[in-house]
Amino acid sequence: MLTTVFQTRWFARWARRQGIGADSLCRAIEEIRQGLVDADLGGGLIKKRLSRPGTGKRGAYRTLLATRRGERWIFVFGFAKNDQDNLEPHEIDALKALAAHLLALSPEALRQATQAGELMEVNCDAQATLPRPLCRS
Repeated sequence: MLTTVFQTRWFARWARRQGIGADSLCRAIEEIRQGLVDADLGGGLIKKRLSRPGTGKRGAYRTLLATRRGERWIFVFGFAKNDQDNLEPHEIDALKALAAHLLALSPEALRQATQAGELMEVNCDAQATLPRPLCRS
C-alpha cells in the first residue's frame, strides 16, 4: 500500500526538540493502521499518543495528524501531556481547517510545499513494521 507520511515544519521542530524520531512517527502510523487510534476528531484529524523514551504513553506526548487513511498522513501538532491538558475547541477547529487544507493539496502542491520546507517527508520505508496483533480469547 502506497503511503506518504509528512510533518509540518512546526511539528518537525517540536519533534526534534522532544527527541521524537522517524521511527516513532512510523510506528504511530503502523499502530493507527491496526486500529489503535486515540481519538478521531473528525474532518480528517486524529489524535495519537506517542511514548517518551523509557516511559509509557499515558503521560507522554499527544500528536495530531491530518489523514486520508491509507494514502496520506501529515503530523501537524504535538504537545507533552505534562505541558498541556487538552486542546480548546477553537484550537481543534483551527487544526481541522489546516487538515482540510493539507489533505486537499494536489501532488504538485505537496511537492512544492516540500521543496519550500513547509512540509518534510518522513521516510517510513526503512522503518520496521509492527507485527499484527494477536487474537485474544
